[in-house]
Amino acid sequence: MSAQPGLRSGATPLAVRMRPTSLDEVAGQRHLLRPGSPLVSLATDKSGEQGSVSIILWGPPGTGKTTLAKLVAHSSGRNFVELSAVTAGVRDVRQVMEEALSRRDLYGISTVLFLDEIHRFTKAQQDALLPGVENGWVILVAATTENPSFSVISPLLSRSLLLTLEQLTDDDLGAVIDRAVSDPRGLDGTVVLDPSGREAIIRLASGDARRALTALEASALSASGESVAAQQQYDRETASLEDEDEDDEDETDATDDTATPPAELPVVTGDTVSRAVDRALLRYDRQGDEHYDVISAFIKSIRGSDADAALHYLARMIEAGEDPRFIARRIIISASEDIGLADPQALVIAVAAADAVQFIGMPEGRIPLAQAVVYLATAPKSPASYIGIDKAIADVRAGKIGRVPKPIRDAHYAGAKKLGHGKGYLYPHDYDIGVVQQQYPPTELLGAKYYEPTEHGNEREVFARWAKLRRIIRGK
Repeated sequence: MSAQPGLRSGATPLAVRMRPTSLDEVAGQRHLLRPGSPLVSLATDKSGEQGSVSIILWGPPGTGKTTLAKLVAHSSGRNFVELSAVTAGVRDVRQVMEEALSRRDLYGISTVLFLDEIHRFTKAQQDALLPGVENGWVILVAATTENPSFSVISPLLSRSLLLTLEQLTDDDLGAVIDRAVSDPRGLDGTVVLDPSGREAIIRLASGDARRALTALEASALSASGESVAAQQQYDRETASLEDEDEDDEDETDATDDTATPPAELPVVTGDTVSRAVDRALLRYDRQGDEHYDVISAFIKSIRGSDADAALHYLARMIEAGEDPRFIARRIIISASEDIGLADPQALVIAVAAADAVQFIGMPEGRIPLAQAVVYLATAPKSPASYIGIDKAIADVRAGKIGRVPKPIRDAHYAGAKKLGHGKGYLYPHDYDIGVVQQQYPPTELLGAKYYEPTEHGNEREVFARWAKLRRIIRGK
């Protein structure tokens, strides 16, 4: 039995063959594809006269940046030029600008310049784009996976419309995969995609359509190979049984022991995907119980100071395709909720890790995330500020509010002093130690205590200082 037709149709990867040819085929990004949006207007303009706004598309890999850029760039009525940010130099950029200006002046035809991975352009190369973009000689359609605030010069950024693409949802990926299985450009129905295989590919893709199609293609080839092997095994077993029948024609029930024929089409299952991509499939549903169980264990491991366990759960989330921004947000929360002033540096490191993930993306983003997790897990812990705000909110919700004392009310507007606002206020900086006895809370809350520091880490010093400050302020 030969390999199934369509699985090896040329050297073009499945992800390239399945690139959308119209906006209707684009998966996700509905927020950018509403009727009348700048992107849709440019992509559907048949006359080439609907403005000349340049666009920078920013988003994670595999979300459709290049696809959208090419759909816009290839819209009829415009000249199309594509430059590689890897190979093009300043001279190439200037040549494009000169030709675009000539084409506009001589023929009235605008030029669309498609530039993928614009973050790879140097400042000098980006500077060379400015005259053409500013004067409308070209419509720049650029794509980048890195934050344009860091990777694109400000003058070019201010002259372009920045559109942010979102990571594809599981439903978006499912639609991409299903179309690739049945579409003549793709696998053309030459394999059957089992629900477990579909789920496995979606999970492995982590919001990246290109990765999903690559995994699907590898799995389809693997399933095809297994199908060929199964057919050959079936042929051998059938031939062997026929030989036995010829040797033992007198036994009437000898032919009952028949070989099981293979499936008519190769079937891509979860196990097929696992073998094809050489990666264990994690039991992890980003919308299910496992999601909540793992993130709960992750946070509790940090709170319990077990860095090894915290790294384990971090790895499980990363490998299962959890959104790294979600992980970073949980780390920031933990830095304040569980560590607080016991180590004020924890929040700084957590926020820096979140910024780093946004800036460099994955998989490299795992490194600052791991650094932050280890720091938080090994840091001294204190929930005092977290407990304090919750206690204060509980009192406010219970109606324990009271009026702001007159000495600390705003006294800057006309008529405030006639009402006694600001009268008697003691300015702390007028005193030697910078602290003075004075009523700050409403009278109804004079005895309330919200922040009660622990004696862990840095908060040990805060504990003693806050006790002294409270005695001075309250006069007790």
